[in-house]
Amino acid sequence: MALPNHAYCSDKYQYTMGKSFYDCGRKDEIAVFNMFYRKAPENNNWAVVCGTDEVIEMICNLGKMPADFYEKFLPGPDYAEFRKYLSTMKFTGNVYAMREGEIAFPNQPVIIVEGPLIEAQVLETPLLCIMNHQMAVATKASRVCRATSHPVSEFGSRRAHGPWAATYGAKAAIIAGCASTSNILTGVMNGVPSTGTMAHSYVTSYGSSVEGEHKAFCDYIKTHRGENLILLIDTYDTLKCGVLNAIRSFRENGIDDSYPYGYGIRLDSGDLAYLSVKVRKILDEHGMKKCKIFATNSLDEYLITDLERQGACIDSYGVGDAIATSKAAPCFGNVYKLVQIGGQPVLKRSEDTIKLINPGFQITYRIIKKEEQGEVYKADVTCLRGDSIAKAIEAGESFEIYDENDIFKHKTFEAGSYTFRALQETVIRNGEDISEKRPLLEKKAFYDDTLAHFSPSERRLINPHYYKVDISKDMHEVKLGILERINKEIENFRIDE
Repeated sequence: MALPNHAYCSDKYQYTMGKSFYDCGRKDEIAVFNMFYRKAPENNNWAVVCGTDEVIEMICNLGKMPADFYEKFLPGPDYAEFRKYLSTMKFTGNVYAMREGEIAFPNQPVIIVEGPLIEAQVLETPLLCIMNHQMAVATKASRVCRATSHPVSEFGSRRAHGPWAATYGAKAAIIAGCASTSNILTGVMNGVPSTGTMAHSYVTSYGSSVEGEHKAFCDYIKTHRGENLILLIDTYDTLKCGVLNAIRSFRENGIDDSYPYGYGIRLDSGDLAYLSVKVRKILDEHGMKKCKIFATNSLDEYLITDLERQGACIDSYGVGDAIATSKAAPCFGNVYKLVQIGGQPVLKRSEDTIKLINPGFQITYRIIKKEEQGEVYKADVTCLRGDSIAKAIEAGESFEIYDENDIFKHKTFEAGSYTFRALQETVIRNGEDISEKRPLLEKKAFYDDTLAHFSPSERRLINPHYYKVDISKDMHEVKLGILERINKEIENFRIDE
């Protein structure tokens, strides 16, 4: 069976709307859609961008299905002409996107799609499916990794919501801070090594006995010499036999602190803080001071923080379902909204203030100032492309930004005092993929570097400091103008009795 074309992992209403656009002669009107989120999960004040590479691939697969495919979900003669159109319809517009590993704030356009209305509309569901999954995992991985200075490994494939989620979730976790993944497919696809040692079943396969544990450890060492050696020591009793059998097995096979590939033990149950301290003492007493302690067992950022507060002697962590499923907040909130049609900004008015969107064709600038500690990110401002603030920033001139919700909060950036970078880059132009293909570890390095430019108070997990995120005065005025017009129309609207 051929691999599924994810461009059609869609909701049917994308295509029922599409037929109306087609039949009414509107399919070629140029539309602009923004994909953004309104609120980050778990009281984050930002999220990690991930998934744009798969979105680009998905968009470029539009129109690559045989004609009879469309009849399976749009049957009957009334759809015949529309089906014929869809069988050759490819995306011909432009896509602008933040890089994978970028840090994005609420309401900023992470992806902007500009193109013929029907082509842009049908992308909504598959685009959100990809981005909501990967950004949920990446943002959670970022939180877990920021809870410790020690390496975190991702190994949640068995808990992920299917093979696709496991594979691309592991990719997202690596970008957002994890040192490694156990998922071999992710490793192969991205040219990075996967990691893994043994399960309890390996130990019990030698029979449920203390001597069986010893034999299991010795055989593992013999068959993996020349690799990093990690022995799982809690199958029977961590302190009374597990760690002692590990020491015994290492010694019998000539593994000590001079072993160049690294060696260690893994704790997967019990009081990890208490056990790690006891195990560390035993290892040190037997001259194995370089033997690392790796801890697992339903960990997340809160448990890791607490373990370190208690003085746990843990050198690295393995985290599974908390990252792979973004367990505390499994549904990320990206949305895909029309912001311009035929050159005219539009917005969705809502009873819920948080759902009021920013209209128009946009671009976001990150403002950077040089301070004693180096370049520091000071503010983000989203503008209408080519508006007065956008022109001032591009020209390096002085400009002022205001908090949309409090006009008394404002900040002036003087000419010559700042640099900037635009957060959205062109990845598809006139339907052609022009994106730079970056390897996984380069994306990870970009995330690490981006994170380092925010202040420590903005990076903390609990009550992070507010980072200035504003929209331009011109966009604000356009937004108010649309709202005032709609409100007047609503007030005066009547139907005949």
